[in-house]
Amino acid sequence: MRSLFFFAAVITLLISISGFAQVKSGTWSVREGQAGYNLHTNQGERAMTVSVKFPTSFENKPKVALSVTQIDADKNANQRYNVEAISISRDGFTIKIRTWADSKVFSISGYWIAHE
Repeated sequence: MRSLFFFAAVITLLISISGFAQVKSGTWSVREGQAGYNLHTNQGERAMTVSVKFPTSFENKPKVALSVTQIDADKNANQRYNVEAISISRDGFTIKIRTWADSKVFSISGYWIAHE
């Protein structure tokens, strides 16, 4: 057990010294009342985008994962939504949030994490 703890400590130290494991994270949200917000009106496909700029650039293009932690939608229609990271670069990326058909989304939010 002691050797396992020592091994984990050495790996953690090496990663932090080398900068090998660059990880950045944050939150995102869109809601009714924001300029151009349209996920709660009409029917058919509607989309919003959120631009994310990393505090510092990655050395290489990172992988990005998104989560949805909150959604406020009309109870009288199916809740249809899609959230994806697009235009990923070393400096940032764009989150595209969309809904379709008769769904009405009043607000939606979540987290993002980027790593090399």
